[in-house]
Amino acid sequence: MQQIILASQSPRRKMLLEWAEIPFEVIVVPTDESFSLEIPLIEIPIHIAKQKLEAVREKVERVGEKVEAGRIILAADTIVVLKDEVLNKPANKEEAIAMLTKLSGKEHQVITGVTIYDPVTNKQHQFAETTTVRFHELTDAQIMHYVEVYQPYDKAGAYAIQEWIGVVGIAAITGDFYNVMGLPISKVVQLLHTINN
Repeated sequence: MQQIILASQSPRRKMLLEWAEIPFEVIVVPTDESFSLEIPLIEIPIHIAKQKLEAVREKVERVGEKVEAGRIILAADTIVVLKDEVLNKPANKEEAIAMLTKLSGKEHQVITGVTIYDPVTNKQHQFAETTTVRFHELTDAQIMHYVEVYQPYDKAGAYAIQEWIGVVGIAAITGDFYNVMGLPISKVVQLLHTINN
């Protein structure tokens, strides 16, 4: 498979692509990740991923290098939804503690939106994957320990499933584990193979 462009600086997404042995280069352009409250929840991460992809695509095409302009671009965004509330990345320690306190003992959904640009057909392929996660009742001490030690300020919902909080705090998961890490990698690989063939 030819090298693709990953329009994300997430270390988790980079790791998952490496595990899947997909060659890639990271190109990121800062983009607005805001969204309208009128957008259905499942479409929010697709909307944000599309914004990321378009920004990188414009940059690549502006450079004008044929090698760059002919490459597949992959962008993704992940949100955490508790009932109808979207839990974004916490701005500080207090927000992280508040988010984990809300998630304690409850089920929530992790939705990742994926957008892949195919330069051959000049089309974008989009999909969203949803995984349901349920936490045990977390103690104040557990929440404080996790936030202080792991500082999950770059993570939607203020947690990463592959870290300590996932090991000790998650009671059940329904769906794709890797989706909670930030990329439903098996579906991405299938789609990339379809595009390449």
